[in-house]
Amino acid sequence: MRLSSLADYAVVMMSAAARHRAGTRLSATSLASETGVPLPTAQKVMGKLAGAGLLTSARGAGGGFMLARTVDEISIADIVEAVEGPIAMTSCVEGRRDCELEGNCRMKPHWSVVNSAVKGALGGVTLATLAGKVTA
Repeated sequence: MRLSSLADYAVVMMSAAARHRAGTRLSATSLASETGVPLPTAQKVMGKLAGAGLLTSARGAGGGFMLARTVDEISIADIVEAVEGPIAMTSCVEGRRDCELEGNCRMKPHWSVVNSAVKGALGGVTLATLAGKVTA
């Protein structure tokens, strides 16, 4: 399994945002500069993250984006799903019927277990961990 570039950039940008003091307003320009993500891509990613409720945004002077929840409440699974949609290893789990093996497949009933395990693993890693803000 490999994350798309967009999901990878989203994790990188959210991790960078998490390293700032809570409540700090950030711009796509500042995060693009800080992370090396191209500005148009950073703008697209931040729009998706805001649309998913992981960032809040304010317009005008003093505006920008900030984390919508604490770093302990945002997981890698949240970020990946904000950009990619639901975590699913195969399309049959999503209800799509484009597999030639569907009539004889014995795996279909088991993919939901695999998907849950992957989502659980990604859900267990928070921004706090990635930003080095975990307290013992």
